Amino acid sequence: MMRSTITPRAMVVAMMGATLLSACAVGPDYKRPDLDVPNSIVTKSSHVDSSKSALDPAKNAATTKAEAVQLLSWWKSFNDPVLNQLLDEALAKNQDLQIAIARIDDAKATAGIALSNRFPSVDANLVATRSRTSENSGKLPAGAVPFAKDFQFGLSAAYEVDLFGKLSRADEAARARLLSQEASRGVVQTSLIANVAQTYFSLRAFDAQLSLAEVSLKTRQENVRLQQKRYAAGSIGEADLRLAEAELAASEITVAQAKLGLSNVESSLALLLGRSSKAILKTDIARGASIDALYQQVQMPSELPSDLLARRPDLIAVEQNLIAANADVGQAKSAYFPSLKLTTGLGRESRDLSDLFSPSSLLWNVGSSLVQPIFRAGAVGSLVEGAEARKRIALGQYVQSVQGAFKDVHDALATSETNQEIEAASQRRVSALKDALRLAELRYQNGYSSYLEVLNAQRDLMAAETAVIDAKRAHLAAIVNVYKAVGGGWKM
Repeated sequence: MMRSTITPRAMVVAMMGATLLSACAVGPDYKRPDLDVPNSIVTKSSHVDSSKSALDPAKNAATTKAEAVQLLSWWKSFNDPVLNQLLDEALAKNQDLQIAIARIDDAKATAGIALSNRFPSVDANLVATRSRTSENSGKLPAGAVPFAKDFQFGLSAAYEVDLFGKLSRADEAARARLLSQEASRGVVQTSLIANVAQTYFSLRAFDAQLSLAEVSLKTRQENVRLQQKRYAAGSIGEADLRLAEAELAASEITVAQAKLGLSNVESSLALLLGRSSKAILKTDIARGASIDALYQQVQMPSELPSDLLARRPDLIAVEQNLIAANADVGQAKSAYFPSLKLTTGLGRESRDLSDLFSPSSLLWNVGSSLVQPIFRAGAVGSLVEGAEARKRIALGQYVQSVQGAFKDVHDALATSETNQEIEAASQRRVSALKDALRLAELRYQNGYSSYLEVLNAQRDLMAAETAVIDAKRAHLAAIVNVYKAVGGGWKM
């Protein structure tokens, strides 16, 4: 340890100058990993091209503010004001999102502490003491008063010069973790928006299926009344009547199941919206566009640039974690090098309070210490090895996240296209089954077939119409997954 004999003024100047100087930070500077990713994603038979591209958010910098708002409000493309209102409610009240916001505030506080360590600390001190010395200790001169008072007032300052970047790397890591936490809020928000939209589509699909089931129930009720009249007139046997009654009971079961599914979806949506426990028990969810109208609003471009994925908050979060881990390596390596601390104090001391501010009560001190680690039994090396291992973990998580992002896009596009094909085929099946039912009813009325043939045709038609509704819901859900996978909307 070395002690200096410089003046207080020189010490203060040195402290202030040190805060303005850039530290020589040890450790690697961050460089984004070079990953082999496709240049674009097409939405037809081949989902990705073979061109190599850098996943760089800077390439999206030309997006205007208006376009950015539109991209981040992709759900408005469905043209359903009720859906927009529900999403606004969820973004304002959902508890998962509130928790994520609180975590950001916590990360901000941590980053503020790390930043404050790069500046001098200044403290004010005011001390008043009264003491008595033993008269039998031999420490007092003859006739001296054993009581003493002491008053002190002053300022003290301390500063650690960031010679090798220990503090700057810590600040860099804390800022990266703050950005990661902010991006994590984006992950929660993106998932929330997707879940609300998909649950709303399920709600409208259940509404349509319940309406279909109720129409079918009325048809079955009318069939029973007609068969009862025919049975009373002796036109049909008891078997046809009982079949009609059995089918009526089956329709009642279908209506009850549809109502239960609808009720469960409503409570799930109320929970996502952040509504009170009372509101969840007694749900009141507004309805907007029908499932058919929502389906008609879907538009997909033929090609999407892969750079859209750079907006994904989960990719931003894992990259910021990698940046933080990289800075942690530099911070750990700085422990190999000396640390320099500067201290100074300026104040007054007097045994009488009345003399505290007299010129003769002035006191000051300056000091510096330079510490170089010599032997730590491998502690510093272990610290560096641990930091480098955590960096490799963060790198692996980043690469996995990028790979997973492209898989999400691939699967969402494939599911969307498949569901669209299923919906088209289901529509053709419905059209054919309507004709089949019409012919079956004619055959039964003319005595060429049994009533069972009519019932089978009705069941098949009901199942096909339900499948059309479900295919539309699944396609809408897949489109939401496409939006989620690419981090928002796209410019058509």
